[in-house]
Amino acid sequence: MEGLGRPKHKGSATLMKNPFLERLTRTHISLPLIIFTVISAVLLYYGIVEKGFEVPVMILLFFGGFFFFTFIEYLMHRYLYHLPTTSPKREKFVYTVHGVHHDYPKDKSRLAMPPVVSLILATIFFIIYRSLMGDYAFGFLAGFLMGYTVYLGVHYSVHAFKVPNNKLKVLWHHHSIHHYREPDRAFGVSSPFWDIVFGTMPRKDFKVRK
Repeated sequence: MEGLGRPKHKGSATLMKNPFLERLTRTHISLPLIIFTVISAVLLYYGIVEKGFEVPVMILLFFGGFFFFTFIEYLMHRYLYHLPTTSPKREKFVYTVHGVHHDYPKDKSRLAMPPVVSLILATIFFIIYRSLMGDYAFGFLAGFLMGYTVYLGVHYSVHAFKVPNNKLKVLWHHHSIHHYREPDRAFGVSSPFWDIVFGTMPRKDFKVRK
């Protein structure tokens, strides 16, 4: 995403003229956290009780899905959310799905994807995983969705709370660089792992804003 301006610390943006549609673009963080934690638990229960998978197998599938989510998170943030704005339609798309967050990073109502959209995406991922791995998809998707839940929790915390005085501060540091200095770097939110793998770690040291 080119030409990002300096982030505004207060206020919000209006994305839709229709009040009802505008309301749908805003989400209280507790809603997706609850929804996807419950869905993940149901998937694990179904895989173990209804499909008869052994608990160790489900645990492996769960962590496999969790780890795979961090990869998808990185790819989407880097290549979809920061899609080059080479046309007006692309510019509008990028601003709607992510640019508005860069303009107003402290807007708590837009720190999570609207549940309607995320549930549709979760359904699509389930169809894909089920077609590729059969019933193993129940454990894998459970981990994938919990990866998304953890990502939401980390992302919200980074923007809503002060930098903690513990090892988690590296996540605050990493994401602050992406917002305030190098938007073409530091795409990982829940982990900098894939930035290390793909060489998109920050170029310079940066002091976290408190």
